[in-house]
Amino acid sequence: MKLIISKHNLGLWAASYICARWNKRTKEPFVLGLPTGGTVEDMYAALCGLVKNGKMSFKDIVTFNMDEYVGLPPEHDQSYHYYMKHNLFDHVDAQPQNVHILNGMASDLNAECQAYEAAIKQAGGIDLFLGGVGRNGHLAFNEPGSAFTSRTRVMELTPSTRKANSRFFGGDENKVPAKALTVGIGTVLDAQELLFLASGTSKADAVAYLAHGEISENWPITALRTHPRATLLVDPEAASALAGTVKEQYQQALASQPDKDVILTL
Repeated sequence: MKLIISKHNLGLWAASYICARWNKRTKEPFVLGLPTGGTVEDMYAALCGLVKNGKMSFKDIVTFNMDEYVGLPPEHDQSYHYYMKHNLFDHVDAQPQNVHILNGMASDLNAECQAYEAAIKQAGGIDLFLGGVGRNGHLAFNEPGSAFTSRTRVMELTPSTRKANSRFFGGDENKVPAKALTVGIGTVLDAQELLFLASGTSKADAVAYLAHGEISENWPITALRTHPRATLLVDPEAASALAGTVKEQYQQALASQPDKDVILTL
């Protein structure tokens, strides 16, 4: 896999990459897996700008979001339905029937998860899956210990994840839902290509473990190393805990071309 360390805005970098991949698409519909979170807000803003300027269109794009809290209605301002509506879908030409977000209010959560997997298969699989990385290395809401073969399911959130997400709920961990629906790691790995983002020093340990540690279900981020076309895009702060040979390669590349992205193979 590739580790790309960039001084540029990660969201703008990712949006440009998505646009390039869409322009080079070899089939329709083009299917995107999409995340939420602060790291990708700039990405969505940039995608909206690209659509507004006629450089890409969502008319032939089918989307599947990674996850959703259990128990939050779509109109709740911390639901991922709300996030996606206000950050992307209200501003682009996506077709409602092409937008898929897990329903955390479903009466049968397991059936909802099974239907989601079936919808992904019916769409022809995901061409490019975007995502973020949690402080403990989780992907989507796949917490440490999640099987790399896992599929879309109900997940109990760990105390560390609820604490990290409490900043969106007025700092009150008790307001953070205890459960979420999430695509599985196996669902993510089925995609043709992966592009994950990590920013800030809070993600440095997870990035360092990806670079130096063993592939382990205790660190879901390491699943990226098992995929033939996976890229982790990080800023210098998220790369600050790199060590050994990887750190040396990073420093050498940075010294020779300080204004360019550093691309490392893990």
